[in-house]
Amino acid sequence: MPGPRAKKAEARKLGRRALFLALPATLALLLLAFLLRRLYGGAAQRSAATIGGGFRLIADNGAVVTERSFPGKYKLIYFGYTSCPDVCPTALADIAVALTDLGPRAARLQALFITVDPKRDTPALMRKYVRQFSPAILGLTGSAAAIAAVEREYRVTAIVVPNQGKNAGYTIDHSAALYLMAPDGSFVTAFQAEESGATLAAAIGKIVS
Repeated sequence: MPGPRAKKAEARKLGRRALFLALPATLALLLLAFLLRRLYGGAAQRSAATIGGGFRLIADNGAVVTERSFPGKYKLIYFGYTSCPDVCPTALADIAVALTDLGPRAARLQALFITVDPKRDTPALMRKYVRQFSPAILGLTGSAAAIAAVEREYRVTAIVVPNQGKNAGYTIDHSAALYLMAPDGSFVTAFQAEESGATLAAAIGKIVS
């Protein structure tokens, strides 16, 4: 019967053998992880790089606005519509809180509310709506073609849902994200619409200084 030392020696030998056998599999897994990171990480970077672009819309004061209308400023962009029952007013209220919390740094940021409902959201209606939240938020609308174009630029989904029953009209199911764009028009980051105003201010304040 082998003694304790022999058992330890045998255990070491089995351990080295197991490590030797497992090494190729470990290397294969590491290589796979590296390839997946390169593949999907690169795709994510390319996807982020394609968010944003040129647009030509009508501001709530009647002026023509493009992506170059705010030189030197970051842009915080949210897509929604004035008849939105819940997420839009909540998001706009949080943006207003963030602008207040940012203090002087808010001067380097232009908040934009772009409608996904150009059929109903006229400049006058947009102005009345956004002013309920903050005079610093600018509402933008435009033709159906212009809005569709900017939705494509920002990868926004907006689907018209007809109301059921006797009530006429429709609602719009739309993606809800806030896009932070750099002064040069490049994509910086995106926030969920559910983020609180304080959370937005803290995150944006680290970027807009």
